[in-house]
Amino acid sequence: MTTPGSLFRLVSLALIWGSSFLWIKLGLDALSPGQMVFARVALGALVLGAIALFRRTALPSGGRMWGHLVVYVFFANVLPFTLFAIGEQTIDSGLTGVINSTTPLWAVPCTLLFGAGVRRLGLNTILGVVIGFAGVLVIFSPWEATGVNIGGAAVCLVAAASYGVGVVYAGRFLANRGVAPGGLAAAQMLVATVMAALVLPFDGLQPIRWDVPALLAVVVLGVFGTGFAFLIQHAQIAKEGPTSASMVAYLLPVVSVLLGVLFLHEALTIREVAGMVIVLAGVGLTKRKARVVTPEPVKELAPLPSTAR
Repeated sequence: MTTPGSLFRLVSLALIWGSSFLWIKLGLDALSPGQMVFARVALGALVLGAIALFRRTALPSGGRMWGHLVVYVFFANVLPFTLFAIGEQTIDSGLTGVINSTTPLWAVPCTLLFGAGVRRLGLNTILGVVIGFAGVLVIFSPWEATGVNIGGAAVCLVAAASYGVGVVYAGRFLANRGVAPGGLAAAQMLVATVMAALVLPFDGLQPIRWDVPALLAVVVLGVFGTGFAFLIQHAQIAKEGPTSASMVAYLLPVVSVLLGVLFLHEALTIREVAGMVIVLAGVGLTKRKARVVTPEPVKELAPLPSTAR
């Protein structure tokens, strides 16, 4: 039975992560993609680091764990954050949120890279992936002139795939290692900050445009979308389980589309709505099977990305 606290956390996550694409679009008026990624992960690291220090939560120890964190952070944070920011330079924020919802579909074939056989995936899972990507085709409609910038949309699709790799990698190499979720999240953002700083010489040396609303959007994105959201997600997992926590995946694209329409006056076509419904139907099938074959600790350490989010 859903408790008021669980419902509050679910709605909070949907609003925070679903609005991330709006904040990214606004933030691009002040910062380059590289500058934005550095700012958001640095702010997230400050929030999570301060909370870990206040709670006296230990960070991971051992070179191997930190090595795995480097790989995980690249695929789960730095690369997708950068690609989504690049993609939103040419496509709507609402469409970006819909593309982000394909992450669970990409996670399914990624499991094959870590030893899962096709039979273990199950018919529902395979069918869900096929249906989900059929929805992507409906959204893109490459056979006709749709007004969608295919290049920008493709960049965002790669970002969603990168999230999928990160989810599976976390389950394989970071799950059940005896590290408190708060400590792992703080370490994750610390590593992300260092990696994002290394990217700045390539896309971060241009002058910042001092647009106050845009800079405030980046602050919201970093503090809430990349900081507090992790804590809310971990609390939801601890109190209600990963299955309940995963329900936010169905709300994210709805929130991103509505915010894009209301605040950025983005167009919403029947084709995009139909494609979103088909994608979410496919995601639903993959999640049904994932509950059976995926160990609970794997999902616990793989909160929904997006962390465009």
